[in-house]
Amino acid sequence: MENFETEIVPDPQPELPEENNSGSVRRFIIDVLETVVLSLVLFLGINAISARIRIESISMQPTLYAGDYVIVNKVAYRLGEPSRGDVIVFHYPPDPGREPYIKRVIGLPGDHVVIRDKQVLVNGESLDEPYINAEPNYDGEWRVPTDSLFVLGDNRNNSSDSHSWGMVPLENVIGKAEVVYWPPSEWKALNPNNAVAADR
Repeated sequence: MENFETEIVPDPQPELPEENNSGSVRRFIIDVLETVVLSLVLFLGINAISARIRIESISMQPTLYAGDYVIVNKVAYRLGEPSRGDVIVFHYPPDPGREPYIKRVIGLPGDHVVIRDKQVLVNGESLDEPYINAEPNYDGEWRVPTDSLFVLGDNRNNSSDSHSWGMVPLENVIGKAEVVYWPPSEWKALNPNNAVAADR
């Protein structure tokens, strides 16, 4: 009698249908595209309402130092008006194509600004300015047009600003500087609006 040995062969693993494999790949591609589109929308949205700038000069010391990074609110003045004491970013009026400038608003439309005897007066009232580096060592008198702002650097005697080249047209204003976000040791909110409001 012949002896037959039986070989046990394991059942082959069922293969996934081809349509399931292609469905998984398609789902993966859709997920990736959704993530990319969402990231792009968020990036464009954030850039539409804010900007980030690096300070390159000493004109705003001691408030801002070269190397500080600042977040700029680009919609602040679409929703409201500039205030005396705001720190703003704007296109340099004599040459708007240059890098933007950052200064502090001193005179609003219609204001009368006088700098005399190391004091800044707006509409006859002396401003209390705890943020400045030193009192101005120059004199002058300006009337701010209805469509412009008068701005000065906090480092009064080392700043190219309205006392030397004139007013900032409102259309040149990019936005309101809100926060120093880098380096972390210098983090702070700007615009405490310390300048005393002067009557017009």
